[in-house]
Amino acid sequence: MDFVNTGIEELAVSLIDLEEIAKRYDLVLAGQWDYERVTFDKKYTVSEGVYYLRVYGLTPDGDVGKNEAVIEFITPQLGKHYYPHGVEYGEDEFYPSFVVNDCKKTLAGLVKDLQAFNLKK
Repeated sequence: MDFVNTGIEELAVSLIDLEEIAKRYDLVLAGQWDYERVTFDKKYTVSEGVYYLRVYGLTPDGDVGKNEAVIEFITPQLGKHYYPHGVEYGEDEFYPSFVVNDCKKTLAGLVKDLQAFNLKK
């Protein structure tokens, strides 16, 4: 499930600021990064299954490992985890409304907090 029109795609922030703010919303970077992209996850374990809100970012300079990396965002997604295959994001998946609503609330707060650090001004 894609979360469109959140405003996050209009932002670019330093990775250092992003990591600090993402923690406030239980979004974890863990090991989900490589040289040009990062993924912050918020995990939901509910009776219907395990779901992940994923916030994706790319760096135009191609080096996330540098402390001064600037992250630009693409459309966040909600997916359902299937063991052992991974996460599925299709619109035909069942997404509990309380999980979807929490994702929307999380994204709205994240965007609001990140706007103060926006480098795309």
